[in-house]
Amino acid sequence: MSSLHGFGLGILSVNAQSESLDTYFPHPLAGVSGSEAEALQGVSGVLDDAQLNELAHTLRKLGNDAMATLATRLAESSQPVVATSLSSNAPPTSVEEAYLKLHLISHRLVRPHETDLSGIFGLLPNVAWTEQGPVDLRELTQRQLDARLRGEILEVSSVDKFPKMTNYVVPSGVRIAHTARVRLGAYLGEGTTVMHEGFVNFNAGTEGPGMIEGRISAGVWVGKGSDLGGSCSTLGTLSGGGNIVISVGRECLIGANAGLGIPLGDRCTIEAGLFVTAGTKVSVLDADGNTVETLPARSLAGKDDLLFRRHSTTGAVQCLTNKSTIALNEMLHANN
Repeated sequence: MSSLHGFGLGILSVNAQSESLDTYFPHPLAGVSGSEAEALQGVSGVLDDAQLNELAHTLRKLGNDAMATLATRLAESSQPVVATSLSSNAPPTSVEEAYLKLHLISHRLVRPHETDLSGIFGLLPNVAWTEQGPVDLRELTQRQLDARLRGEILEVSSVDKFPKMTNYVVPSGVRIAHTARVRLGAYLGEGTTVMHEGFVNFNAGTEGPGMIEGRISAGVWVGKGSDLGGSCSTLGTLSGGGNIVISVGRECLIGANAGLGIPLGDRCTIEAGLFVTAGTKVSVLDADGNTVETLPARSLAGKDDLLFRRHSTTGAVQCLTNKSTIALNEMLHANN
């Protein structure tokens, strides 16, 4: 039986040399199989109006009215339209494939690490992101001059390989106080609140509900009901050649200005200001507060009900069983 890891019809942005800058996929598909996968298997590249209308007819016969309607609307547009299919979960080989994979995550069709993003930095161009869309950096000066001559200002919000998510996808049931701090390719589960100083990178995100006032680095997954305090940090896998996937379990609390460098189990707490890395020496305490053993924090990775704190006099990092879990304010996460 035929299958596709993903498929999308997208609006393509290009530079003066017809090189791809980005692609907007309003209705991507994941895990396509059966007769629909067979019909889409050979559909790829820039499509003209006739091809789009033929595709719409085929999709409507297969019962996919949403994608059929999209194809019809795109046929009426003057913008270049590209069909992109992912026959398997392999690393992306083009800008269009990279953007489709990022859309699949932000649309909650796949979770972080469920689609291969290897080599994505080498594929994506570094562009100026403006209110007129992406602009090739080699063309930016002329575009700014053209705008000034019209009595306008071309606003450049960032210069980056990744755009902000909300210009492409706004998931249901979330609040994002500062949209520039959530990149396309982030996964925000229902009930997630990202406050002004919160940050969510691509291929990372939250199961939801959750309160994010700190940093979720690339590759990090945060479980249901967890709270990342102001200016706290999680180590990603992009810096220092690391390959350990950092995660935060369910109903955890990472205090303000704290940090995490190991996978954390459920119902764990890291006190404010304490950064726990894999090599941090931790004194494990028994019920009476006596040190049972001292070991590196990596030995406690993934274990539940732990409280990490620093002794206020000696400065030693301590760990004890934490039977009291945090409770998120349900009203804060009703993001309807």
